[in-house]
Order: sequence, then structure tokens, then C-alpha cells
Amino acid sequence: MHQYEKISTHEALQLIQYALQKTEKENRAMAVAVSGPEGELIAFARMDDVNPASSQIARNKAFTAATTRQESFKLGERIRTKGDHPSFWGNAQITGFGGGVPIIQNDKVIGALGISGLPEADDIALSKETIKEVFGY
Repeated sequence: MHQYEKISTHEALQLIQYALQKTEKENRAMAVAVSGPEGELIAFARMDDVNPASSQIARNKAFTAATTRQESFKLGERIRTKGDHPSFWGNAQITGFGGGVPIIQNDKVIGALGISGLPEADDIALSKETIKEVFGY
């Protein structure tokens, strides 16, 4: 039987809680999504004042980071420099916006975090900070 490691629901909720608290302290709003390594949504939250489009974008960022095994921004760089269209990847959930970061443990992707609604650089920074806070790396 094939087994794989996957982020737990408890860990997903810890990620969301940290990102929400951090953003609330700064009086800003965002959407945050956590997926498993296969890209399936585990947990999600959308703050009251965030643009509704950020909800889908956060989920897409988590999906992209999990399934491509790389930061969504890095895929976006490839799209921008090589002219690849996201449809090249065969899935409408793929995005090149920054803020999707894979969660790696023992050299394996166990899930991903996607944050949307802040400026892109802040989405990226908060995603990385949140993973570091919860997982310690």
C-alpha cells in the first residue's frame, strides 16, 4: 500500500489562525487557503473586508503550490518569461500569482498555503512567515 504524508486539519487551522491574527493586527484583510499535497482544500477563511475574488485566488494559489511542488510565483515567472499560458498546465486552477507556497517536510510536499488580498509581495511574505511560525522552517 502506498502511503503519503499530509498536513493535518489541526495544522491547517493553525496556519489559518496565525495568518488571520497577523493580518488583523495590521488592520488589513485577506483570504487564506490550505490544501493537501494533491491540491484538495483542507481549510479556508476569508476576512470580512477582502475582495471576493481573493477567495478563489487564495485557493488557486494553494492548489498550484501543492500540485506543481513549487511556489506559485515561480510558476508565474515561467509563464511571464517563456510565454506559457496557464492553460498549458491543463487545469484552470493553476495560477502564477505569488502567495502560494508548498509545505515541505522530509523532502516531500505535505500541503500548501495560499494567501490573497494583500499586495503580492505581502502575500508571499505572509505565506512564508506563517509556515515558518507553525512548522518551524
